[in-house]
Amino acid sequence: MVRQKIKIKKIDNLTARQVTFSKRRRGIFKKAQELSVLCDAKVGLLVFSATGKLYEYASSSMKDVLTRYNQHFHDINQRERPLELQVLENSINHAELSKEVADKTQLLRRMKGEDFEGLNLDELQQLEKRLEAGLKRVIKTKEKLITDEIVALQKRLEDESRQLKQKMSMMYKGKSPSMVDKDIAIQEAVSLDSMNNVCSCNSCPSLDDDSSDISLKLGLSFPD
Repeated sequence: MVRQKIKIKKIDNLTARQVTFSKRRRGIFKKAQELSVLCDAKVGLLVFSATGKLYEYASSSMKDVLTRYNQHFHDINQRERPLELQVLENSINHAELSKEVADKTQLLRRMKGEDFEGLNLDELQQLEKRLEAGLKRVIKTKEKLITDEIVALQKRLEDESRQLKQKMSMMYKGKSPSMVDKDIAIQEAVSLDSMNNVCSCNSCPSLDDDSSDISLKLGLSFPD
């Protein structure tokens, strides 16, 4: 039996129209998906029903498809524009960029203490404030770096002191008291010099008043 060909025109019956819309919509979405898979095509499909409801399908994402669509027509419009107009716009952009580069270069020279000609009092005061703010940032960054270095050195010194304690405890096993006292004096002098070198650049307490504090800082305990 030959299938009767349906005449393409608006369906007057509302129920039949809604049923047909639902079937045809699913069919066209299925065809769009097959086209995308079989041919590796980028497909975007938008359908609005008679009531204004949106149905959509995209092979990747609708946003990517629409972005590519807009870029495609933008490129076409650019190519179709008169060459004289394109040259004029490029010339204007080039002039604006050149002026911006010149202004930034001049500002950099002035910040380096050069090319003050043509500046009035207000402009000089603004430049002075900008330099003062920059100097404060430099000082703050420098203080942070120095503080970090001091902290790192103090940590290294603590590690060295801990290792020294372990090694000296092992070394003094079996030695006479006189030899222990002599070695302690040598180690105190070396440790005192190291601690003073680290602390002299900051507000660390002085170690010159009582050299016996070294033994306490190192946590050393020696046999009598």
